[in-house]
Amino acid sequence: MSGTSADAIDVALVQISPTHPQLLAHTARPLPSALRAEILRIAEGAPATAAQISQLNFRLGHAFAEAALAALRQFRIPASRIALIGSHGQTIFHQGRPVPFLGHPTASTLQIGEPAIIAARTGIPTVADFRPADIAVGGQGAPLVPFADYLLYRHAKLGRVSLNLGGIANVTVIPANATPAQIFAFDTGPANMLLDALVARFTHGRHHFDKDARLARRGRAIPALLNELLRDPYLRQPPPKSTGREYYGAAYVQKLLALAKKHRARPADLLRTITLFTALSVVDALHGFVLPKIKIHQLIVSGGGAHNPLIMAQLAAALAPIEVLPSSQLGIPEDAKEAYAFALLAYETWRQRPSNLPNATGATRPAILGKISYAPPR
Repeated sequence: MSGTSADAIDVALVQISPTHPQLLAHTARPLPSALRAEILRIAEGAPATAAQISQLNFRLGHAFAEAALAALRQFRIPASRIALIGSHGQTIFHQGRPVPFLGHPTASTLQIGEPAIIAARTGIPTVADFRPADIAVGGQGAPLVPFADYLLYRHAKLGRVSLNLGGIANVTVIPANATPAQIFAFDTGPANMLLDALVARFTHGRHHFDKDARLARRGRAIPALLNELLRDPYLRQPPPKSTGREYYGAAYVQKLLALAKKHRARPADLLRTITLFTALSVVDALHGFVLPKIKIHQLIVSGGGAHNPLIMAQLAAALAPIEVLPSSQLGIPEDAKEAYAFALLAYETWRQRPSNLPNATGATRPAILGKISYAPPR
């Protein structure tokens, strides 16, 4: 799994049985800086030729294969013991809702990281490109992790929300004693994406994220700027909905810099305000679309944002008496949950079973997700 921030490749080793999928180990491998820069350049909509996208697709496939093989060496597991690899791929474009294109309403998504390369270099069948099958049946292709959230967090008596704070923030709502048809999910808005971009800019590339919110702690929140950000039209849009770098990318960062100048916010003030915006956009989404309908007892947080103490403290303060806890307290480390989820999705595809949740994606019916690349004959 490599997320919207494209800063690392997460690898999870999962043992799957019909009743109890188990995370055995996980690790992360940084993406080479030149590869990351090219991913972000193209994902931000910079001009790119078909040749550049094709080359990047294959180069990234090699990087994913190397990450898988390095992880197996670290785990001391021979590749021959691995039945299947699931690879989400790197999203470079996502348009979940149809928009006019060549005279027809069209939705589309594009994840790269050629799975045939992964299968050939590892000798392991590889399932990838999960999102298009959901879009083909009227869904937005996202979010797909709710399938794993349901298996992990369904509880007979407790209503739960699983919140992932990656580049984008997304929630899965799991009512007490829920059936799969009762699960719904959506992207609430930005999470680490804006913070990471601002940190890289303000530190001239020396840092790529605000570790422990150290930079944001030096600033003060600007209430007028925060209120302006909370009027973002995406936040008002009802679910199902999904978003990404196409909306909260470079152009949005330029908008933030202009607003900071308007409100005379120093860099640390802007980081503090955006950190609060991340938390409060989640809180607004829960109050607007979830809590009026469903009793929630716990918010379970995963992703890189779960390590940000300012975000976690704001969530806890704004959502009391709902208990806010990191996913590690329930057995899945914060940085492993999404890679773990796509292992489960790959397994379902291998067994020819659907794993989208239509209430989460807006699809008209279930779909078997992904495409299989078989390893070369031994």
